[in-house]
Amino acid sequence: MRILFVTQYFFPENFRINDLAFSLSKRGHYIEVLTGKPNYPKGIYFKGYSWNRPKQEYINGIKVHRANLLLRRKGGGLRLILNYFSFIFFAFFKLLTIKGSFDKIFIYAPSPITVGFIGILAAKKFKCKSYLWVHDLWPESVRVAGNISNRLILSLVNYMTKTIYRFTDIILVQSPEFKKYIRKQNVPNHKLIYYPYYAEEFYKVVKVDKSLKSSLPQGFNLIFAGNIGVSQSFDTIISAFELIRDYDINLLILGDGRDKQRVLKIIKEKGINNKFYFLGTYPPEKMSYYYACADSLLITLKKAKIFSYTIPGKLQSYLACRKPIIGALDGIGKKIISDSNSGYCSSSEDSIALGKNIIKMYNTSLKERNFFGDNALNYFEKNFSKKKLIQKFELIMKS
Repeated sequence: MRILFVTQYFFPENFRINDLAFSLSKRGHYIEVLTGKPNYPKGIYFKGYSWNRPKQEYINGIKVHRANLLLRRKGGGLRLILNYFSFIFFAFFKLLTIKGSFDKIFIYAPSPITVGFIGILAAKKFKCKSYLWVHDLWPESVRVAGNISNRLILSLVNYMTKTIYRFTDIILVQSPEFKKYIRKQNVPNHKLIYYPYYAEEFYKVVKVDKSLKSSLPQGFNLIFAGNIGVSQSFDTIISAFELIRDYDINLLILGDGRDKQRVLKIIKEKGINNKFYFLGTYPPEKMSYYYACADSLLITLKKAKIFSYTIPGKLQSYLACRKPIIGALDGIGKKIISDSNSGYCSSSEDSIALGKNIIKMYNTSLKERNFFGDNALNYFEKNFSKKKLIQKFELIMKS
């Protein structure tokens, strides 16, 4: 198949669309990508990129068309809006320059879903079907994560989202719970297909690197990987660690985000900054080695309907690395931890229950933690393995 990927984000930005594109290319499909100039998450150009270059490049044999956009910088509300809509503007003109023919248009839609407009236009130009892979529920995501309550703005976003859904041929959703929400936006059920993330092959069971482990703090180490943002409800984590401050338990944080400075300030004020270790960001290929050194992996989300519908992307990665999991989240994420019997999970923002579960895991034997880890890996292989989901993707495209 000849597939044009339409996505605001692509390599060297760290998104799972990268692995999907490269994997399909290796399996003999012809892939081209229409995307923006890489600047996520720091909001500045990656090395080697600027307003003027490159306009086109080849990455792992895939032709990549680069559209300009206004940089997100530190990610304020106006900056983000300009970033989103500038990509649509410049990507439209870039689309006009793309030659050849395609059998399918595949649109990757984390926030913002506005990228769907370019995908629809691409499908019209190349006279083929469009497939939209939805990872955030708009306008709910705008309301909760963006902290926007203005009814007029939310109404306009809802209308825009409905328009994108209407003119897209097939909608893939990363969680089965998304279907309920999207059906309420006048989308017929036959257009909706459940297609979750898979964890890339570098998320796997690895031996403990002794030199890496010796560089980490002594004690019982939890690892939290990913974005440090409002959606991750770090206030819940902080409150839980206030309750367990007398235990030899540390939280190692691999990631960065807009909420980091506020979090640093709060843990210092509460006198528990000795329990938190901000290790910075690392390439995803290295994450399995850090996970192998952890006693357990932590995942939390803010209490909101949208997050109860969402399967957090890192949950698959955690499961794939055969480690016990501690969660504080609702809905489908909590159900997966429970169904897989891979650890302990409390409700979102319940810091008391989270603290108790951390102590409970702290008191388990290594044998019990290995039992949780085995269950995690088994569940991953049945539900989120790359081989199965790549094959499912091909079937969806061919049907």
